[in-house]
Order: sequence, then structure tokens, then C-alpha cells
Amino acid sequence: MQPRIRIGTRGSVLALRQATWVKTRLESLWPDVTVELVPIKTSGDKIQDVSLARIGGKGLFVKEIEEALLAGTVDLAVHSMKDLPGELPDGLTVSAIPQREDSRDVLITPHGETLAELPPGTRVGTSSLRRQAQLLALRPALRITPQRGNVDTRLRQQQEGVVDAVVLAAAGLKRLGITPKHSYVLDEQIFLPAIGQGALGIESRADDDIVAFVRPLHHEETAVAVSAERAFLRRMGGSCRTPLAAKGTVTHGMIHLDALIARPDGTLLIRSTLSGAISAAEYVGTTLAETLLYQGGQAILKALGDAG
Repeated sequence: MQPRIRIGTRGSVLALRQATWVKTRLESLWPDVTVELVPIKTSGDKIQDVSLARIGGKGLFVKEIEEALLAGTVDLAVHSMKDLPGELPDGLTVSAIPQREDSRDVLITPHGETLAELPPGTRVGTSSLRRQAQLLALRPALRITPQRGNVDTRLRQQQEGVVDAVVLAAAGLKRLGITPKHSYVLDEQIFLPAIGQGALGIESRADDDIVAFVRPLHHEETAVAVSAERAFLRRMGGSCRTPLAAKGTVTHGMIHLDALIARPDGTLLIRSTLSGAISAAEYVGTTLAETLLYQGGQAILKALGDAG
């Protein structure tokens, strides 16, 4: 085993917290190995005043890190799985997916209101078209306010009245140790999370022996669920302009996938579920995507300019 492992990561507080968790676990497993973090500023971090849909999507949060991996200047990368595009660059692989944190979304409101209790015209901050579409489908009278920045920035904007409410990932709040005073966890049966939300991905070069080094951190049940979600993403083929959501759940040797595609304005939301054997997780994801495309998803993609 090589004596030093360099982990590439975004430089945000949350990304560093996630990478530090991986670093600590690896150091406990391999005490003779030095593990160091290498913060890398990605395009998505540099551009904060434009929506993701306009600048190229979530791949912008991993591009420079993956380039460092391919160049050999880092040995591993730690990502939020929801930031990874459906297709990885040639030569790279996700070598481990640790056990998933809470995958749900959290609504933070001024006085503890639930989503149903928010008054018409409430300004809800989010940069996610997935969240926007589901919010408007459930509450068309809400005002969606574009919001970029890290968790602290978004919470501060809500506290300062720039927006009235925000929607954030429960996993990020928990990893940062933040418990907002007035928060309401959104039920996944009603409000589907992002593909891969709550899960971390440890990426490496596909031909590198380091894959065996990180394998003890791998959680197979989480990996099966995420593989179904990402197969759905690949077959849908939508970009960041397309509101997509999916959540896989593994029980009793079966994978259950719940997924949707929607118009950004929430006026049409197509949602369905499919189950199958865990050995067929990717087939389940692909087949469910085919179903949603047939039910009207293809028309949504065409209208958004994402149809192949």
C-alpha cells in the first residue's frame, strides 16, 4: 500500500467535512498510511451568481476534481453522489459508496410552518429545479426565489429575510451539525429527493490498486439503491434543465425505485414506481425511465430541449 493518499475535494465546509470523515475512516483502517486532503475549487464554486441550469449543471462541481484524478495529482475524490453526472469520464470509477445518510429534504420556515401551512406568496429559496417543480406542484401560489451558495449562506439569507423559507438536504445539515430552529422534514412519499442524495461517492482511477484500499468503506445496500437511481438518470438523459428525482430502497432482497420527471413550473409531474431483484437494480432504473418517458416524459424533455 502506498504510504500517502491524497483526497481531492471541494473546499466548502460541507465538502471538507465529508472528505474528513473519509480521511478519518481510512486512517483508522490503515494506520501506516498518511491521508491528506487537497481542496480544489470547481467551476460550480467559482460561479455563484448564475443558476446551475444556465452554466452547465452539477457536473461543474466535479469536473476539476476528476481532471486532477486523471492527471494523478490526487489519488481519490470524495463527492456527494447527487453531484455526479450519470456518466463518468473514461478511466474513472466510483470505488466505494459508504452507508447513506438521511436522503430527505428539509423545509426551514420562519415560524415552524409545514409546507401546507405556508401562506400564498411565500418566497422559498432554492437553486434546484427538482425542488422547484415539486414545491409548485404541491403549492402553486408559492414564489420560488433562485438561491445559490453554501448551507450557511442560504440559512443566513432566510434569517435576514432575503427569502422566507429554504429547502435543504437533511444529510448536509446533519453532517454540519446544524439543527435549524424551525424545520420540517419533507416526507419522501410526497417530496422525492435528488438522485443519490445523502450518499457519498469515493472516486478513483479504474486501474489503480487504491480501489482495494477504500473498499472496506463500501455499503452494498446503499450502492444497489444508488445504482438503480443512476441507471434511471442515464436513461432519462435529461440535463440540469430537467427536474428529475428518484429514491431506491432495498428490502428483503428487492430494490424498490420511486422516480419522477416534471415540468419546472410544476404544472405536470409524472411519477411511478418499480421493484425487482437487487441483482437487476440497473435494469429496474432503466425500465422505470422507459415507463416515464412513454407516459409523457419524452414530451417534457423535448419541450426543454433535452430530448435525444
